[in-house]
Amino acid sequence: MVFELDNKKLEFPHPSYADEDGLLAVGGDLSADRLLLAYSNGIFPWFSEDTPILWYAPHPRFVIYPSKIKISKSMAACIRKKTFSISVDRSFHTVIQNCSTINRKDQDGTWITEDMIRAYTALHEMGYAHSVEVWQDGLLVGGLYGMLINGVFCGESMFSKVPNASKAALIYLAQEIDLQLIDCQFHTSHLESMGGEYLSLPDYLAILTKDPRYEQSI
Repeated sequence: MVFELDNKKLEFPHPSYADEDGLLAVGGDLSADRLLLAYSNGIFPWFSEDTPILWYAPHPRFVIYPSKIKISKSMAACIRKKTFSISVDRSFHTVIQNCSTINRKDQDGTWITEDMIRAYTALHEMGYAHSVEVWQDGLLVGGLYGMLINGVFCGESMFSKVPNASKAALIYLAQEIDLQLIDCQFHTSHLESMGGEYLSLPDYLAILTKDPRYEQSI
């Protein structure tokens, strides 16, 4: 069942009510308060320019446990050679802009609208949205961004301009940041190859709400 949100009320239905494809609700806004409430309850926005705001809570959830991330031999060699240098929160706006414009296979257009960019930039300034940047010879060649809620990094998007750059960002996130879980939201073969697995909604929500000490720990 898809719920229509009341713009005057800051509330969401329980994520367990989401449809099979994960769609839970429509409407509302992208205010910081609403986004923080959504992510704190396992809900996130995903829509395009020609649709209203759509809110998703897929179950089961596709996640990566940081300790279980898979690193291929070629990627391990790339890391040993120090092909890239990596930073955190150095160029958030540039990362999200690149994620919004990068060409992706089998995808026409982007869900990262100008309204989304403004909303997540505001959350970054508040300390909730974060980016990982991958550099090569002084140039930004890859990265990712997402929301950090209670030790769960809810990945929103990543981009790569050279081979392995986005993989390097994800591995850094898993190995160098103190996280309980990386929320990939939806399944992809690429994320599965790096250790992604399904997690039931109750188990996901238990981790998401378990330990407030982790909030904003990046």
